[in-house]
Amino acid sequence: MANAHDTRHGGNAFTKFFAHEAAGGIVLAVAAVLALIISNSDWREAYGAFTRIHGTVDVGGLVVLSKPLLLWVNDLWMAVFFFLVGLEIKREFVEGELASRSQAILPAAAALGGMVVPAGIYALVNLGDPVALRGWAIPAATDIAFAIGIVMLLGSRVPTSLKVFLTAVAIIDDLGAIVVIALFYTDNLSLGMLAGAGVGTLVLVLLNRSGVKRADIYIVVGLMIWVCVLKSGIHATLAGVVTALAIPMKDSEGKPLAGALEHGLHPWVAFLVLPMFAFANAGVALQGMSLGSLFEPIPLGIAAGLVLGKTVGVFGAAWLMVRSGLASAPAGASTRQFVGVCMLCGIGFTMSLFIGGLAFQGLSADFEAKLKLGVLGGSILAGLLGTLVLWRKT
Repeated sequence: MANAHDTRHGGNAFTKFFAHEAAGGIVLAVAAVLALIISNSDWREAYGAFTRIHGTVDVGGLVVLSKPLLLWVNDLWMAVFFFLVGLEIKREFVEGELASRSQAILPAAAALGGMVVPAGIYALVNLGDPVALRGWAIPAATDIAFAIGIVMLLGSRVPTSLKVFLTAVAIIDDLGAIVVIALFYTDNLSLGMLAGAGVGTLVLVLLNRSGVKRADIYIVVGLMIWVCVLKSGIHATLAGVVTALAIPMKDSEGKPLAGALEHGLHPWVAFLVLPMFAFANAGVALQGMSLGSLFEPIPLGIAAGLVLGKTVGVFGAAWLMVRSGLASAPAGASTRQFVGVCMLCGIGFTMSLFIGGLAFQGLSADFEAKLKLGVLGGSILAGLLGTLVLWRKT
C-alpha cells in the first residue's frame, strides 16, 4: 500500500501531509490544554466572554447573520475544515489509497466497525434516557490530527502501512460523520432555504460538467450554499463538503487544482482553524467534579465508546476482512502494532466535540460539561493506551 501511494503522489507529498497533521496535532493539544487551564482559573469569566463576542454580517440588508464567536467558529470556520475534508475524500477515492476496491475495503470496513460498536456501547450505557441517547454518535468519530500526530511522534515504531491505514480509516470516518450529521442532527428545516441550497448544488454540478476549472467560482457558489444551508436547519459545515466534491481535480492546463487547494489549506486548518475550535470548545469547569463524575452515564458512555468501542470495532472489522480473504493485512505490521493503531482511533476530540455540540444543542450547561468530560477523558485514555502498546519495538 505504501509503495503504491508513493508511486502515485510522490514521497514528498506524503511526507508533507503527515508533517502538517503531526505538527497540527501538537498545536491542537496545546490549544485544548490552554482552554482547560483558563476555564479553571481566575480568567474563566474572560474566557466565557471571549467565546460570546458577537459578530454580525449584513449584506445590503438582504442577509443578516449575527452570532457569538463560538458559533462563528463552529459554523463557518469548521465549514473550511469540512471543505478540506471533502478535498481529501475526493483525492483518496479518485487517485489515492481508496481508488480501488481492494485498497478501500479494509479501512472502509474498519471505519464502519469503528462507528457502529462505539455508538452501540454508548446507547447501552444510556439506555432509558431519551435525551442522553441523542449523543449516540459522539464516540463514533476519530480525530485525524491527534491520531496521526501521535503515530508520527512514534516514528519507526509504527510501520508506514499502518500510518496509511489510520489515515484512510479517519478519512472514511469523517465521511461517515458527515452522513450522520446530515441524517440525524438536522432540525426545523426551512424548505425555502433548503431549495436554495439545492439550486446552488445544481449550479456546482453544472459548472463541473461544463468544464469550468476556476476554483474561485466554485468557492463563491459554495459561500452562497453555506448561507442557505445555515438558514435551512441543516448544519452549515456540509456546504464545505459539497463544494469540495464539485471542484475538478485538474485545472485548464492539466495542473492539480483540488490538490493545490488542499495543499494550500492544510496549514491554515491545522494551525488556525482546528486549534481555534479546540480553544473555543474544550474549556470545561472542573470545579465540583470528581473522578466519580466520569462514571455518570453520558461521560462513561462516551469514554467507553472511544476507548473500548473503537478498538473492538476497528480491529474486529479489519480482522474479519483479513480472515475472510477479502482484504490483506497492512504490510510489515505485527498484531500488537495493529491493535495499537486501532486504539488510537479512539481519540475522538474535534469531531466528537462537534457532534456532541449538535446532539445537546439548546440543553443545559450540565450536558456540555458531561460531553467535554467524556470526550477529553476518553480521548486522553485512548491516546495513552495506544501509545503504550506501540512504544515497544518488539
